[in-house]
Amino acid sequence: MAANGNGEVKYANKGGRNGLAKIQTQKRQNGICHDDSATPVKAQTIDELHSLQKKKSAPTTPIKGFQGGFANLSEEERQKQQLQSISASLASLTRETGPKVVKGDPARKSETPKFSQVSHHSHFTPTISVSDSALKFTHVLYNLSPAELYEQAIKNEKGSFIASSGALATLSGAKTGRSPKDKRVVRDETTEDELWWGKGSPNIEMDEHTFMVNRERAVDYLNSLDKVFVNDQFLNWDPEHRIKVRIVSARAYHSLFMHNMCIRPTPEELENFGTPDFTIYNAGQFPCNRYTHYMTSSTSVDLNLARREMVILGTQYAGEMKKGLFSVMHYLMPKRQILSLHSGCNVGKDGDVALFFGLSGTGKTTLSTDHNRYLIGDDEHCWSDNGVSNIEGGCYAKCIDLAKEKEPDIWNAIKFGTVLENVVFDEHTREVDYTEKSVTKNTRAAYPIEYIPNAKIPCVGPHPKNVILLACDAFGVLPPVSKLSLAQTMYHFISGYTALVAGTEDGIKEPQATFSACFGAAFIMLHPTKYAAMLAEKMQKYGATGWLVNTGWSGGRYGSGSRIKLAYTRKIIDAIHSGSLLTANYRSTEVFGLEIPTEVEGVPSEILEPMNTWTNKKAYKEMLLKLAGLFKKNFEVFVNHKIGKDDKLTEEILAAGPIF
Repeated sequence: MAANGNGEVKYANKGGRNGLAKIQTQKRQNGICHDDSATPVKAQTIDELHSLQKKKSAPTTPIKGFQGGFANLSEEERQKQQLQSISASLASLTRETGPKVVKGDPARKSETPKFSQVSHHSHFTPTISVSDSALKFTHVLYNLSPAELYEQAIKNEKGSFIASSGALATLSGAKTGRSPKDKRVVRDETTEDELWWGKGSPNIEMDEHTFMVNRERAVDYLNSLDKVFVNDQFLNWDPEHRIKVRIVSARAYHSLFMHNMCIRPTPEELENFGTPDFTIYNAGQFPCNRYTHYMTSSTSVDLNLARREMVILGTQYAGEMKKGLFSVMHYLMPKRQILSLHSGCNVGKDGDVALFFGLSGTGKTTLSTDHNRYLIGDDEHCWSDNGVSNIEGGCYAKCIDLAKEKEPDIWNAIKFGTVLENVVFDEHTREVDYTEKSVTKNTRAAYPIEYIPNAKIPCVGPHPKNVILLACDAFGVLPPVSKLSLAQTMYHFISGYTALVAGTEDGIKEPQATFSACFGAAFIMLHPTKYAAMLAEKMQKYGATGWLVNTGWSGGRYGSGSRIKLAYTRKIIDAIHSGSLLTANYRSTEVFGLEIPTEVEGVPSEILEPMNTWTNKKAYKEMLLKLAGLFKKNFEVFVNHKIGKDDKLTEEILAAGPIF
C-alpha cells in the first residue's frame, strides 16, 4: 500500500494471500430499524466519479481563488493556548505527543508561522522511537470563513466547483449516504447498563482497545498531512445547555459542511472557547483496517462516550458527522433531564410551538415549513425546562427533484456558502440538474439556517403546545387526523410508523410498513421507552396535546385509493395550530381506538372516518387488521422492557395500542 502526492491510497494487491486464516469478526444478527443509507457509487476511480457529476467534458472555466487573509487572533498568548489545545487533541496515545502545529496555509509562502507548540508529557515510553512525523509541522486551518474554504476546496479537492447559484458543488466519494451497519459504540462499564443493546438497537458494540486502534489510525493519518481543518463550534441554541465540539478533518468540504450545520461562535466566544466537550477525528479518505476485531468493512464510524470522541474512517459522506453528533446529544441531554428529539419545529406569531415527527415521505419538511410561522429548526431539537431549542445551526435538505415552485425557500437557500453534495451540473453554465440521479438519489444541500427567511434567530422557543406525529399510511386505514392520549402518544412515538410502496416482480404494488422507534431509531442511544416516558412527562407538565396525522391514502390502499390532498392536510395542521380542533366533537375508531373529529373546517367530513371512503367494507376491515397486526408484531421487541418500579407505565402504553 502506498500513498501518492495527492493523498490517494493505492493498493498493490487487492486480494488476500492464499493460505492465510480467515479472520473471524462478530457479525450482528439483528438488522437496523431504519436504514436510510445510499447505495455506494459504482465508480472505481475519482475520474469515473467525476464523470458522473458532470454532464459533458471536464469544465474548462478558469478557477479564480478568493483573496483575503486567514483569521488570526491578535493576542499571542491566546493563540499559543489554542494551538496547544489542538496539539493535545491530535496527540497520539501510543507516542504520547501531538504534532507541532502552526496556524495558516503552508501554500502561503509569505506567512511565517509565529508559534509552534508541542504538547509534551513528562513520561515517555522508552521502547518507542521518535517517528518522522515529529520532524514536520502540521498546519492548522482554524475556523476558516466560507470564502477561504471555497478557495481550499477548489484548489485541492478534485470534483469541487462553484455552481451557478454560488453554492459549492462537491463529491463525497464512493459513499453517498450513511453506513449504519459500520457504526460502532464502545461498550464499557458505563455504557453496558445505560445504552440500548440487542435486538432492534442501532448500537453495535466495540471494545475500548479496538476504538483506540482506530483512533490511532485516524490521528496518525491526520498528523501525516501538511494541513488539517479544525472547527470549534457549538451544539444547542440554549446557552445553558450548549455543547462545545471540535471537528478535525482533512477536507475543506467537511469543514464548510460543519461550519454550516453546527452553531457558529462569535469571535469573542471563539477566543474563550477552551477545551471542547466532544471531538471528531474525520480521516474519511483513509480506510480502517478491516481485519481489526469488530470491523466488517473498510468503513468504520466509532463513538466512545467515555472519551467523548468520534472517529471516522473509510467514508467521506459528511452526514456521518452530523448524525454522529446527534447520537451524542441523544446520550448527553437525557442525563440532564433534557429530551432530544428527531423532529421539525416551528412557532406561531403568538408563541405557540409545534413539533413535527415523521419519517421520509410523510411531509415533515413540507408541513413544518409554513410562511405564517417561524422556523426553529428542521431536524434536531432539545426540550428542556427552558423550552425548545434547535441543536443545529443549519439545514441539511434533500435536493432530488427540487423545484423553485414547490420549495422556494430551499431553492433560494442554495447560494454562496451552501454545500451541494453529489449533484450533476452543466459543464458550461454550472446550472444544477436536480432531477439527475447519476451519482446518487441522495443529493443534499447544507446551508446555515439564517438562509431561510422566516427562521427564528436565535433558534429557541417556549414549550410546545402540539406534538404532531406524521404517518404516510399506504394501507389507507388510518384517519387523516386523530387526537391522542398521553399513552397513545407514547405508543405511536415508540412505533414510529409510516408505509412505503414497494414494487413486486409481477408489477403488483403492495404497501410495506416501516417502523423506526422515536422516528429516528438509527440515532437513539437509550431504550426508546425512556425517550417516550420523558416526552409524556413533558407533555403532561406543560400541557401539550398529541396528534396523529395521516398524509397517506384514503378510500383504499395504494393502487386503489387516492392520497389525501395536501390542501386538506394543511387545513388540519392549521386547525391544530389555532386550537380549534381541541373544541371539536370526537368519536372513537375500532381496533386502534383513535379519537377522530366529526368535522374540520375546510376538510370534507366524510374522509375523516376512513371506513366511509372505502366502497368495500370487508376489504377495509381486512386491511385494518393487517396493519394492526404489523403494529403488534413490531412492538414485541419493546414488551419486556419495564418502565418505572411497578411497571404500570409499560402496561398503559401496551393498552394504548391496537386491540383486536
